[in-house]
Amino acid sequence: MSRPHFLYSLCRAGLLSAGVIGAGCASLPRADLPPSSVPVPLAESVPPAAEPLVPNEPPAPPFAALAPEYADALARRDRALSALGVRYRYGGNTPESGFDCSGLIRWIYHDRAEQLPRSSLSLSRVPAEDVSREQLQIGDLVFFRINRARSITHVGMYVGDDQFVHAPSSGGKVRVERLDSPYWSARLVKARRLAAIDGGALPAPP
Repeated sequence: MSRPHFLYSLCRAGLLSAGVIGAGCASLPRADLPPSSVPVPLAESVPPAAEPLVPNEPPAPPFAALAPEYADALARRDRALSALGVRYRYGGNTPESGFDCSGLIRWIYHDRAEQLPRSSLSLSRVPAEDVSREQLQIGDLVFFRINRARSITHVGMYVGDDQFVHAPSSGGKVRVERLDSPYWSARLVKARRLAAIDGGALPAPP
């Protein structure tokens, strides 16, 4: 065999061997690759969202949903608080004219105004249920004796949290006061529940 022919045969054998080796590498299954070489799908690389520590609880039902009587009481409280800042006026019974103490009560209880007299003393005598300080509920009327008077001279409406709304004396404006303040607690005479006019006092809260 001549030298050129020998070199040609040798080169051809080398190329075939390289092809076999290359084919063998290309046929390795992906499972045989090192773990670091195997791509991980993006979805599997994101951890799932953690569960909340405290499950969301449904909101409590509104207070008005507990009983129709409480819806009425809260509506009266809202009406009373909407009058905050209205100036005092003797004989007044509207936000435009101003309020005195009994005029404010008649305006709050507008749907019963014909049943309610026009003075705090007379209001304290209407057919209604007497309630103790500990039994007060929103909408109850609270009566006071002011300036060493022998009879009741002032009235307000309880709005909860040991507070009441009223129209104070001349020069004042409708405002909220605390029943447990020294001034008002010393002058509180009694409280009455006008719900009894309709034949049914408010039940105790559930």
